[in-house]
Amino acid sequence: MRIFSPAILIAITVGVSASGAARAHCDSLDGPVVRDAQAALDRGEATIVRKWVAPEQEPELLEVFGRALAVRRLGDDARAVADRLFFETVVRLHRASEGEAFTGLKPAGSAEPGLVAADDALARGSVADLSAELSAAVGEGIEVRFAAVREAERHAAESVAAGRAYVAAYVEYAHFVERIDDLVRHGAPGTHHEPLPPSGHE
Repeated sequence: MRIFSPAILIAITVGVSASGAARAHCDSLDGPVVRDAQAALDRGEATIVRKWVAPEQEPELLEVFGRALAVRRLGDDARAVADRLFFETVVRLHRASEGEAFTGLKPAGSAEPGLVAADDALARGSVADLSAELSAAVGEGIEVRFAAVREAERHAAESVAAGRAYVAAYVEYAHFVERIDDLVRHGAPGTHHEPLPPSGHE
């Protein structure tokens, strides 16, 4: 059974070339950053959340963390306000470390389907199903665009409009393949690590 429709899977795969701000889920209330921030507050110990910020950001993180712990003791309403402030601080600092602006916390469930699937694969301890579905979706996307180009090419010389239709189909096909190839060769934009080494194919 497919987790996503082919169209959604294709959009997920190619969409990672888009802006990190549009695709990130570090700013959602059910994302990994807020989950660790909540765990840190519940434990009264900040170690679990410190990894999300750069070393030079830690003083601010720890200052707000200490204040949040103090305010939480004042009652349920104060606790909710303190938690929210700490979540916003951690996410803001994390996004700043990635060179991204903080635009507020996003509701739970707002993350892109591909990011949710990636997290689910980690939770299950296996990427096999996700890899197979994305590979199939990318293959289907290439085949559909390839067929569209070949069909448009058959009529390209019939009129200027037909020629332009061919060009449009070709550009869509070429850019689709180009973006996937760029992703495979160079990794997703906005990552904190070097791209993975080549797998041995050109």
